[in-house]
Amino acid sequence: MIKYNTKDWFTFIFRIHKGDTIRILFPLMLAIAAYTGFVVFAGMHFLNLDESSHLKNITLMHVVLGGVISLLLVFRTNSAYDRWWEGRRQWGDLTNNARNLAFKLNAFLPLTLHEDRVFFRTIIPAYAFALRNHLLSGEADYELFDRQVGSNLIDKIDKEKHLPNQLANLIYEHVAKLHQQGVISDTHLYLLNDELRAFANVCGACERIKNTPIPFSYSVFIKKFIFGYVMTLPFGYMFTLGYLSIPIVVFIFYVLASLELIAEEIEDPFGGDSNDLPTDRMAMNIHHNVSDIFR
Repeated sequence: MIKYNTKDWFTFIFRIHKGDTIRILFPLMLAIAAYTGFVVFAGMHFLNLDESSHLKNITLMHVVLGGVISLLLVFRTNSAYDRWWEGRRQWGDLTNNARNLAFKLNAFLPLTLHEDRVFFRTIIPAYAFALRNHLLSGEADYELFDRQVGSNLIDKIDKEKHLPNQLANLIYEHVAKLHQQGVISDTHLYLLNDELRAFANVCGACERIKNTPIPFSYSVFIKKFIFGYVMTLPFGYMFTLGYLSIPIVVFIFYVLASLELIAEEIEDPFGGDSNDLPTDRMAMNIHHNVSDIFR
């Protein structure tokens, strides 16, 4: 995720970062410019179209369809942002849940149980790193996970299987063992239940966001709508603007297509794109918080 100063907006006008849509759309923008230039040139010099042509009325269609496409894109971007924000909320819940579980276990476990305290100090943030790897688009990155977990836990898990489930199961098993030994009372077990259950809830919510994209037909329809709308723009603008239609049509295409690209990027907040959630930093934050609590 890109960190920036929200108040320093003037520099954004001249800044092009690696996730900027103009980099992706530039070849298409050149193609649209060439197409618009061809339409204007052919209409003015070969087809002898002038103000008396009925094609000039096509701008009425653009006015009507412009409102429709605006509503569609607003709904599209809002839906994508809702998914991004829901992902951020779930990771916020995971952070709070990890802290609360660490607070309670730190209070319940005597200082003499050093190995048990080290176990929880390690496995609670390890769950966050495991969830990050589980949700990461493409090849999972185990570098941070291996560094935080250590050899004792790595020997107990299988990276080919569901990592978060395995770690959550180890936490449950260890809590159950302490309860059987009498270290954790029935009251303590009841107080820990919400935090233990929240791990699976957060994982399930994040999987729901990642594995349920915007319906295919809806996404394809918007792309086709934008393409058809832009392809007809030169026929209406060439009568009044002439060759000025080229930059105007290209700019309209850039705005409409950019909104769709931004929506595609943020609808999956757990990938490696520039605007995706910084799950590595949030997992590291959980690691620091839990380590401070168990000191």
